[in-house]
Amino acid sequence: MNDKNDDKMFFRINHQIRVREVRLVGDNIENPGVVPTSQALKMADEMELDLVEISPKAEPPVCKITDYQKFLYQQKKKQKEMKAKAVKVIVKEIRFGPNTDEHDFQFKLRHAEKFLQEGAKLKAFVFFKGRTILFKEKGEILLLKLAQELEEFGTLDHMPKLEGKRMTIFISPKKKK
Repeated sequence: MNDKNDDKMFFRINHQIRVREVRLVGDNIENPGVVPTSQALKMADEMELDLVEISPKAEPPVCKITDYQKFLYQQKKKQKEMKAKAVKVIVKEIRFGPNTDEHDFQFKLRHAEKFLQEGAKLKAFVFFKGRTILFKEKGEILLLKLAQELEEFGTLDHMPKLEGKRMTIFISPKKKK
């Protein structure tokens, strides 16, 4: 039963907690607050539950009296929910040459529109091979033209940047209303 998630979630429990006093929190405690660790352990023992350190970096560390297995289950569940709610950014790439003709440009433009409408971020770049690096201006004009054509679908993140043999732009999709 030792899967990867168990390694990430390690909480000290009961006698592993080696501080003088702890801050007790939770629903099943009459008077939450700072108490000696020995007293907190005694309370947990009387309730037949575990003393779990939930915030070790706090001063004093925060502990909760609960069933440890149930606590771990709830923590895993919370992590799963957070992961599901996280926004996954998809980046789609479109590659041009400095001498891309109009038909190819229109073809790639339609793909770019589709990508942005689907909510993906677009990375468009012009790749310069060999001596075509002499046509940097053509590449920049091409990328700016693309950005202008896609204005209603997305916003340009930054002006074209030349990095090595590539001139790149990023276009983020516009938020749907």
